[in-house]
Amino acid sequence: MIAKIRTWANQLKRKVFVLYFAYKDHRTPWYAKFLAICVVAYAFSPIDLIPDFVPVLGYLDDVILIPLGVALALKLIPHAVIVDCTLKAEARLQSGKPKNWLVGSLIILVWISAFLWISYAAYRHFLH
Repeated sequence: MIAKIRTWANQLKRKVFVLYFAYKDHRTPWYAKFLAICVVAYAFSPIDLIPDFVPVLGYLDDVILIPLGVALALKLIPHAVIVDCTLKAEARLQSGKPKNWLVGSLIILVWISAFLWISYAAYRHFLH
């Protein structure tokens, strides 16, 4: 069971790298590039929208959102591009995944904004 999960995770990682190269390819349609950029940016972000320590929901993005995004983006990309980018992805996997600190920073801003909004709402509710 664990071996199957590990294999699935490695395949998903490869597909994210394929998307990483596909959005840079001029043969990829603009709408596929947009979706690929979103999926790759989120997958490479060092910070999750829902932190992994949150029971059940913490792994929801890793198990559902990223695979769905990858599958949809790959369906929008021409087969020839996927073949070429798969070769590039295999070479890149040897050096590890890049970090996307821009998206990580945006996620931190979302969490800070949510905290401030909840704090303000609580302040207004309890002190007024």
